[in-house]
Amino acid sequence: MSCLIPRNMASFPRETWPARPEMTLPHHPSAPPTLSRLTPADEAALEDLFRRGTPDNTRRAYETDLAYIAAWKRLSFGGALDWPEAPDVALRFILDHSRDFTRTSATDPSRQVAEALIAFGQRRSLDCPAPSTLDRRIATWRALHRMRDLPSPFDAPLVKQARTKARKAAARPPAPKSQNPVTRDVLKQLLDASEPGLRGLRDRAILLLGWSSGGRRRSEIVSFNVEDLDLTEFDARGIVWLRLLGTKTTAKGKTPRLVLTGTAARAVVAWVDAAALTSGPLFRKITAQETLLQRRLTADAVAQILRRLVTTAGLPEGFASPHGLRSGFLTQAALDGAPLQAAMRLSLHRSAAQAQKYYADVDVADNPAAGLFDH
Repeated sequence: MSCLIPRNMASFPRETWPARPEMTLPHHPSAPPTLSRLTPADEAALEDLFRRGTPDNTRRAYETDLAYIAAWKRLSFGGALDWPEAPDVALRFILDHSRDFTRTSATDPSRQVAEALIAFGQRRSLDCPAPSTLDRRIATWRALHRMRDLPSPFDAPLVKQARTKARKAAARPPAPKSQNPVTRDVLKQLLDASEPGLRGLRDRAILLLGWSSGGRRRSEIVSFNVEDLDLTEFDARGIVWLRLLGTKTTAKGKTPRLVLTGTAARAVVAWVDAAALTSGPLFRKITAQETLLQRRLTADAVAQILRRLVTTAGLPEGFASPHGLRSGFLTQAALDGAPLQAAMRLSLHRSAAQAQKYYADVDVADNPAAGLFDH
């Protein structure tokens, strides 16, 4: 395999860096005859179908991964991606992402590729990437082959075996998604740290909805529209019903209704009233001048809000991430003695074993069952 590596990184100008690719479905000579007879209108409709049927977060992940893969191939082989890609390119990709380049010679061609990727902001370090990162990029590459109805190079026997060996060689304990669960006491600290005004109302509504409705993922929190709120029982019973279109574990339209009561319900209604929302995105961007925009808040913005509140509350940097809302809800349910199945009805975990992990993490001394005699 030839390896065309620029010895001087400056000889690889930024303007030649692969642009972020668009998700398209170009016709390919090896496509089946039935696909080759598609009219231009059919091809446009098919592309639109793939766009509408792919969640926004997934599409953004595809674009990011594809930009990385294209940059890696240009640096490693001096050319653009091929469709279908050759198995030896796929094998080289696995090998290059299963090594710790801090332990290799500075003249190692694959290390030079890694250094170039770091220089262009596409790679973080020379350390061996996490197996999950390699798996995700391979999954993207395979998915893009399927979209073009092409065979995947990762199905070649040697490539499949190398991938299996690479996963085992790089096995490491899974890192927690959040350093600490956001339990009730922590959540109260974050709520107290929120600022007054419209921004504070929004931030409190985000945290309380995300936590109290079962520990929603940040992508789910920002997906809500005003139309997804049912306030018909709020005045009489203080209840807000939530309609969630879909989650990682439930199909679109099959997600059961969720419920907010008490403080969480009041916080969401206060935000809706103060922002005078009647339709469209529930959570929106607010400018520095406290101007409410029509633009939907992004999932990354939820992480930024949480980081800001963690700092304002005086907690250590990185104390918790958005996943802490999810783990915190289940951890608090365990601490309060709520049955696992009751908690799962809100968290929508598909696997009881997965949800049980949060219950198992509760210190046995804090387990309500430990003091049954004195109750």
